[in-house]
Amino acid sequence: MRKLLGAALAAWMLIAAPARAEAPVVAAPAGTVEGVAQNGVRIFRGIPFAAPPVGPLRWKPPVAAAKWDGVRKATAFGPACVQPRNRNAGIYTNPLDKVSEDCLTLNIWAPEGAKDLPVFVWIHGGALVAGYSHESMYDGARMAARGNMIVVSINYRLGILGYLAHPELSAESPDGISGNYGLLDQIAALKWVQRNIAAFGGDPGNVTAAGESAGALSVLYLMASPRAQGLFHKAIAQSAYMITTPELKQDRHGLPSAEAAGMQIMGVVGAADLAALRAMDAERLTVEAATKGYGPWGTIDGKVLTRQLVETWDRGEQAKVPVLAGFNSGEIRSLPVLLPPAPANAAAYEEAIRARYADLADYFLRLYPSGNIKESMLATTRDALYGWTSMRLAIGQTAIGQSAYLYLFDHGYPAAAQYGLHAFHAAEIPYVFGTATQTPPYWPKIPDGVVDRRLSDAMLTYWASFARTGSPKAEGQPDWQPYGKAANYMGFANKPQPGTRLMPGMFALHEAAVCRRRAAGDQPWNWNTGVISPVLNKATGCR
Repeated sequence: MRKLLGAALAAWMLIAAPARAEAPVVAAPAGTVEGVAQNGVRIFRGIPFAAPPVGPLRWKPPVAAAKWDGVRKATAFGPACVQPRNRNAGIYTNPLDKVSEDCLTLNIWAPEGAKDLPVFVWIHGGALVAGYSHESMYDGARMAARGNMIVVSINYRLGILGYLAHPELSAESPDGISGNYGLLDQIAALKWVQRNIAAFGGDPGNVTAAGESAGALSVLYLMASPRAQGLFHKAIAQSAYMITTPELKQDRHGLPSAEAAGMQIMGVVGAADLAALRAMDAERLTVEAATKGYGPWGTIDGKVLTRQLVETWDRGEQAKVPVLAGFNSGEIRSLPVLLPPAPANAAAYEEAIRARYADLADYFLRLYPSGNIKESMLATTRDALYGWTSMRLAIGQTAIGQSAYLYLFDHGYPAAAQYGLHAFHAAEIPYVFGTATQTPPYWPKIPDGVVDRRLSDAMLTYWASFARTGSPKAEGQPDWQPYGKAANYMGFANKPQPGTRLMPGMFALHEAAVCRRRAAGDQPWNWNTGVISPVLNKATGCR
């Protein structure tokens, strides 16, 4: 009897237990992969899109990964690309399990039954020095399910391993160029998407390239690069910055050539030649280069990037795609390293501005008055980097007949306010991805309340709609009009609120300052603003 009861109980448990989701398997041109299924979403992690750039492939353009035999497990994320480890706790700190040069992988989230869905390719931020595709905030499950689209996140080479230019490297290249390896990795990932994403239910003819901060800078580089044309059809740039970019062989705009910077850092780290540099331990080299002041940027090489971003946009040569772009009201509150030292008092502040901005000084001081120096300096740096860039994107795409959608993220909540971090840099990301409970350990905790849930739902839906159609719409929410002649934008505070003419006068001031710096020819733009600006002399064609 006991045996019969036991058998009956076991049978009942098998019937009553929920059926375990069968592991999804996809046969793609790159090879067959097995992922995991969770809550109606198929997830494939750590898929290689390029061969490991190690040994002789270090500082080479990416080579497509060889097709593998059999079924490859795609159930674990790949390692992050080599980067310095965080030593100090901060809101962006999220300890890494593993870093490696063998890091060129991507992750895919696809709704079950997906077919011909829009594809959203996410490029992480981190100043081109840090970051990784599987950061918990970038979990694409909710976006894929709620937005009914395919979400892809990618890794790319960082720091000196991703952006070093050097005469020896240029001599190796058939094109006579070097640098931009991280950008070429992003292009390789987009090519992999073109070849393979249909097997996962995505439409290769409807791809959105999206990113935040350095990821958004990367989106601008992609929009400017002839080698990325046709690989994506829409662009999202969250807190982008259209900065001065070093040129391969010439010192210009106050910057040394990229090759000169490469030669300098080679000497600093004690490598006699390129072979010695390739033989160095990747982590040690990356940390030492960062510590000694090496800054990774794109390189104007005439092939991958043909000219300064501002020149590309002035000529209307950027990708002819719809754009969604914007910035956060408190960008610099979490990035105080970008601020110069504050003048001692209001008089010193005004004196510094008048000495530097000359005939533009009164205009400047109306926008950034001396009554509250701290707030004015936060706003100055925010606008010179992120605000000016976002508006330039909106104006530039409108000028070439493409739709552009501008936003300002101005949402705050108690935990952020406690540290003076209202609408800080990257604060919008968990709202876009629907990952409010998956922020880094020291991130100000987002409330689990009606206001924040509704705001996240609205933003996720707008972003998904833009990826689907090129027009951001959300049921039950205000219409988001293209920038157009009315200079429309959408504000995100406690709820979406449309408006026109965001921050009147801001763009014109910083456009005038950039124009004068460009005309001078010996000054970079964006970083050296406000009380540390060079003297802005009038120039032909500039305000």
